[in-house]
Amino acid sequence: MRMPRRGLVIQARTRWLLVGLALLFSLVLLMYLLECAPQTDGNGSLPGVVGESMGKEYYQALLQEQEEHYQNRATSLKRQIAQLKQELQEMSDKLKSLQEKKSPKVNGMNYQGTKEQTSNDLLEFLHSQIDKAEVSVGAKLPSEYGVIPFESFTSMKVFQLEMGLTRHPEEKPVRKDKRDELVEVIEAGLEVINNPDEEDGQDEDDGVGDRQLYSENDFIEGYYRTERDKGTQYELFYKKMDGMEYRHVTLFRPFGPLMKVKSETVDISRSIINIIVPLAGRTEAFAQFMQNFRDVCIHQDKRVHLTVVYFGQDGLSEVKSILESVARETDFHNYTIVSLNEEFNRGRGLDMGARAWEKGEVLMFFCDVDVYFTAEFLNSCRLNAEPGKKVFYPVVFSLYNPAIVYANQDIPPPVEQQLVHKKDSGFWRDFGFGMTCQYRTDFLTVGGFDLEVKGWGGEDVHLYRKYLHGELMVVRTPVPGLFHLWHEKHCADELTPEQYRMCIQSKAMNEASHSHLGMLVFRDEIEAHLRKQAYRTNSEAAG
Repeated sequence: MRMPRRGLVIQARTRWLLVGLALLFSLVLLMYLLECAPQTDGNGSLPGVVGESMGKEYYQALLQEQEEHYQNRATSLKRQIAQLKQELQEMSDKLKSLQEKKSPKVNGMNYQGTKEQTSNDLLEFLHSQIDKAEVSVGAKLPSEYGVIPFESFTSMKVFQLEMGLTRHPEEKPVRKDKRDELVEVIEAGLEVINNPDEEDGQDEDDGVGDRQLYSENDFIEGYYRTERDKGTQYELFYKKMDGMEYRHVTLFRPFGPLMKVKSETVDISRSIINIIVPLAGRTEAFAQFMQNFRDVCIHQDKRVHLTVVYFGQDGLSEVKSILESVARETDFHNYTIVSLNEEFNRGRGLDMGARAWEKGEVLMFFCDVDVYFTAEFLNSCRLNAEPGKKVFYPVVFSLYNPAIVYANQDIPPPVEQQLVHKKDSGFWRDFGFGMTCQYRTDFLTVGGFDLEVKGWGGEDVHLYRKYLHGELMVVRTPVPGLFHLWHEKHCADELTPEQYRMCIQSKAMNEASHSHLGMLVFRDEIEAHLRKQAYRTNSEAAG
């Protein structure tokens, strides 16, 4: 059966409508795909290159983001560094302003340290440590045991009192921190000298071009000591090789940065030393003393006066003959001999020698006939004694009996070759106070020696204690240029028990080092051991 014509037409239209809708949908889909596809260049990149291009852009963007992050971090750190520099500059300005104060005094302040305490309070506290320490004025002390001695040093060596298994009388600083400390101090002193402040007393017309600049080679010697509850004090001396003018710098480290106390020029070119030597007999020792005196005082220093106080008549003519012989040979006439026809008394002799000087103020060096000193020591004497302010009590290096020290040699070497700072050659005589440099007015002001002390020892300790109980500063330090030569010591029966004990103690300590004395004590045992060893060796050889 055939369909009607009208039905066929409707069917055809419906088919064409569906085809049209399909085409329209396809066109829309194509347009959508074209719109969403990534843009490509005209080169017609192959499939896969599009993804690679997207990866580079991603990592470039990531790197750029990281770079911006680090730039921001660096900018922040720079800003913090700038702030720290500004704060450091402000602290330095405060420190400088406080140092410019002539006499910083801080009274009644609480230095226990709280969160609210400002940096200004801390700096004032550090300055107050200088006022408390024995830097500018002396401190009253109960006895000689309360003194804190200095230790002396040069650019190469340290001379120290306290010894032990690892310390020696003279040594190069082994520990790096100690070496660095001394180098820092020497450089700080040079900075003070070469860049003086207005308060340092420099002449206004002394321009930088006219002023001498000092270097490490101009450092002569220094002293330091530490007060455990305050800080470390440094006394530094500099001098040009061709000049007689010394630069003296005092520094103090109050358990913090070094702080300048003062800087001054010390002219010792006209400073005369009156060397006073009490003597009774012992003409051979005096002849040896005069040989050292001739070499050091007459030929090198040339600024000394010698006062010999002689007790008794026996040997007096020989002493005068020695002095007259030296005077003829060297044209030296700056000496005085005081004759006392009485029993020897060291304190009495030094007292008479001090009072025999009639030319006003003078620096005195109380010396013994057995002491050997150098020209450098005489300058140390001048630099460390100041009238009305300080007295100098150097610690002598006492030499042992050369017959024991050099027992392995046929004869001991000359005295000049014995002058070494070694454990087996000698020791720092820290219990002796007889060698001292002080001004005549200071000596007379404290009342001089106790003349009631008779015979050996004791008089020097009494004088030393007078200064400790007073206002003057006592400079106590070992010095490399002062030696006590060994000599036979006799402890008389007439001495008091205390004097006799001191005499025996001194005699024992003067004889030899601990190791050498041990070898003497155990000599018989050592010899027996050597004999046994020799017998055993011979027996083995015979067998």
